[in-house]
Amino acid sequence: MGPVEALLGLLAPRSCWACRAPSRRREPLCLACRAELRWRDGEAVRLAGVEVWAPVAYDGPARALVAGLKFRGAIGLAAPMAAQIAAGAPPRLLRPPALLVPVPLDPARARARGYNQAERLAAALARRTGMRVTDCLRRSGTAAGRQVGRGRAERLAALTDAVEHRPGAIVPERVLLVDDVVTTGGTVAACADALYAAGSIEVSAVAYALTPGR
Repeated sequence: MGPVEALLGLLAPRSCWACRAPSRRREPLCLACRAELRWRDGEAVRLAGVEVWAPVAYDGPARALVAGLKFRGAIGLAAPMAAQIAAGAPPRLLRPPALLVPVPLDPARARARGYNQAERLAAALARRTGMRVTDCLRRSGTAAGRQVGRGRAERLAALTDAVEHRPGAIVPERVLLVDDVVTTGGTVAACADALYAAGSIEVSAVAYALTPGR
């Protein structure tokens, strides 16, 4: 945090990303909204053939944090979100020689947004864990439109051949995919398919939030 940001933090109270009530310094949620987070039981799940883990369910205040990072330019949210991933993820996932690979963003959306939220989350997780990040995947551009609001079948169909190995990038044998939220598992499955095709032998994934019931 720079001196200007620190000064502004003294002059103006921090606001909760979910309800806009005052929150503690460096805390994205107020105490009441933090208490409403639905913490998962710590077990990974298998979605579309990929083992996935996330600390919280994708509803309530967790949705507000994901939206802030993804759509409102609040890249500072990546740090506390990564901290919750690092604090609760199964130790076997967050260990070398696995490398962190951010889920790629559609190029047009990346240009409009100015960043990839998964890359910011992966970088923050790397600082917490000491793991390395490699950006070895890209969107091929064949998937049309946003995934938000689509049903499972539509998501999976739209992601067919939409992710590919980035030419010239080294693909690690063991990969831990990183994304902000996992819903159907279609995106991480497409990433895993591209990684396996390029030579990876083990692919798992972590996210900040997972759709309830999965």
